[in-house]
Amino acid sequence: MAPGHPARGGQQRRPGGRQPRRGLGGGRVPASQELSFSPLATTHDNGAAWTPGLFDAALADVPDALAAAPGSGRLLALLTSGGAELSGPGGTAWTRLATRRALAASAAGGRCGLGRLTAAAFSPSGVPLLAGSCARPGTAGVFAYAGGTWHPASPALPASYARQKVTVLRLTTTSGTTMALLAAGTGSAVRLLAASSTDGGAHWALSQPQPLHSARLTSASFGPGGAVAIVLTGGRGETITGAAAAWRPLPALPPGTVTLAPGLTGGWVALAVHRTRLAAWRLAPGGATWAATQTINVPVGFGSSG
Repeated sequence: MAPGHPARGGQQRRPGGRQPRRGLGGGRVPASQELSFSPLATTHDNGAAWTPGLFDAALADVPDALAAAPGSGRLLALLTSGGAELSGPGGTAWTRLATRRALAASAAGGRCGLGRLTAAAFSPSGVPLLAGSCARPGTAGVFAYAGGTWHPASPALPASYARQKVTVLRLTTTSGTTMALLAAGTGSAVRLLAASSTDGGAHWALSQPQPLHSARLTSASFGPGGAVAIVLTGGRGETITGAAAAWRPLPALPPGTVTLAPGLTGGWVALAVHRTRLAAWRLAPGGATWAATQTINVPVGFGSSG
């Protein structure tokens, strides 16, 4: 997040997950105080220096509202209006890519009974992807834009989900793998499914279901090789090393954990927040306890953003 912007938080985007030193990345600050624009910052050196700017629309309040294409520097933004815009190289020259209504009226959107849009991403080859909720039971809504039209790019679900509502909660591409997190069912019967694809959604590998047992998902993180980690209410964490693997519970999360991140040498890092203090805790691969690794006191000017 670039300094000086009135906002309550930020989210960083760099194309292609782990990228070389030279490449365009983008950071977005969710619009606050009813702003009709979104502060947007870009970096060409992996975060050493940032250039502040503005995006003349309000980004949707979802984790995957902004995506960066691998290599090209194009950005894809999901808006509060329900539409999506695509930039040229370097995050400039924005044009409308789709509206929710137009996508819902397309053959691909009509097949799932598209409701709201929930995520934007690029495939490993740079094809724009959008995801959403489907009114048609047993159908996941992932769509790829190629050849001037939208095509279905969703994982096929087993017959046991044929009567269940399915929503794509997350969609992102990391280290050449596109990952989707799906919620199937309603109420206390909701189950999560992780799906991974290396060919832009033509073929998907699907995980075993993870029942929530009335818990609520608070964050989801993605790592190399299709790894996924989720944080649930009650201080619970679950992880999966790949779509073909089984979910396993993590040791009780450190107090204040808001999200998990893949460790540089494997395992996971828990990021915990208490007022202006950010603490990082590392769990080694196969480990049973979290080890504190770093604490940062973040200067915050309280009252600057309402």
